[in-house]
Amino acid sequence: MTKIGLTLLFFSLSFTLQAQTIHDEQAVRKAILDYVESFYQADTTKVYASVHPELAKRGYYKREGVYRESKMSFAQMVKLSQRWNKTTKVTSEAPKEINIFEIKDKIAVAKLRALWGTDYFHLAKLDGKWQIVNVIWQD
Repeated sequence: MTKIGLTLLFFSLSFTLQAQTIHDEQAVRKAILDYVESFYQADTTKVYASVHPELAKRGYYKREGVYRESKMSFAQMVKLSQRWNKTTKVTSEAPKEINIFEIKDKIAVAKLRALWGTDYFHLAKLDGKWQIVNVIWQD
């Protein structure tokens, strides 16, 4: 293959990889946005769209100077998303700061700063769709 041919092959491959990464990044970001908006908007359809049914969610919140642990299943998350914003004032200014740390072919790691605190995510690409499988959080 000529130098020109190799150069063209390199650029076409790098563009393809970059396009796939951009698509995956958008899909990961959308999954996390659906997650946070499921609480902010009390919209359970967003839970079903972004969270794997075998979710493992664990968090830590401080009450009276002591940290307490909270574990949550997928079903519990659906119920909480239905009512969370009824006791918490959610405005259009409520934080939804998403940082994606890494995306591989099948897994991704990200962070969300939300009204309640900070969540860290493990996501998996299952059947071509990015879903949240693990969440750990602290208020």
